[in-house]
Amino acid sequence: MLRDITIGQHFPGTSPLHHMDPRAKIVLSVAYIVVLFMGSNALGLGLSVAFLLFLYGVARIPLKLVLKSLKPIIPIIIFTAILNVCFMPGTGHPLVHWGFLKIYREGISYAVMIVVRIICLIAGTSLLTYTTSPIVLTDAIERLLRPLARLHLPVHELAMMMTIALRFIPLLIEETEKIMNAQKARGAQLDSGSLTQRVKALVPVLIPLFISAFRRADELATAMECRCYHGGEGRTRLKMLRLTGKDWLLSAVCVAVLCCIACSGFGADVMSKRRAMACRCC
Repeated sequence: MLRDITIGQHFPGTSPLHHMDPRAKIVLSVAYIVVLFMGSNALGLGLSVAFLLFLYGVARIPLKLVLKSLKPIIPIIIFTAILNVCFMPGTGHPLVHWGFLKIYREGISYAVMIVVRIICLIAGTSLLTYTTSPIVLTDAIERLLRPLARLHLPVHELAMMMTIALRFIPLLIEETEKIMNAQKARGAQLDSGSLTQRVKALVPVLIPLFISAFRRADELATAMECRCYHGGEGRTRLKMLRLTGKDWLLSAVCVAVLCCIACSGFGADVMSKRRAMACRCC
């Protein structure tokens, strides 16, 4: 289960998305998230899913990898869907009425939309890390946050911390699996017993994990000091970020597609409202 989590991992490739400027990818990822939550109908969400699948096809990243990464959050998705189905108010006669529990058609449709949004949100943000190396991602975040440096904010340090935290996720997952296997070899019952017993059994896992995390952080700090790291001032880079014509072309195409998705969602909402008003008038 832990090996299925691929958040923060980078998969090298030669696709156009891998060679695209990371600043454009970050901005387009934010725009995709905004458009994803703006669409409140099946048409907008369907186009968002189709566009995301197309991008994964362009990046040549197998969908099995994405589906595996969604396994750890399945309980959260199911819990969110149940809350929306059971407590979302609706109009008309409820489909299920059992005590205080009322399930409406609007609740079911809204739960499906929320589930699709969560899946697309995770898959869309994961595509950014899949196609961008951590070093390049740090430079891109720093360049995008550079205007905040006028407010005397530590832009370089913030970008470095975010990238290091993202990079440490796969390492901590691997370390957790090693510790759990070692505890199971010593006879620890981590997967059986009541909820209280499982929580108590996690204590021998969490303590070595925190110790290992602090040790890795100290080793990283020592390595950066040995390489004369003093922040972003006077730092040189092997590869400078430059927007090329291909980056502008790909960005324009993605922006056009996102605008079409947003307009289709708004158009479908307007049409549905007009139909509802016409039915009421009749």
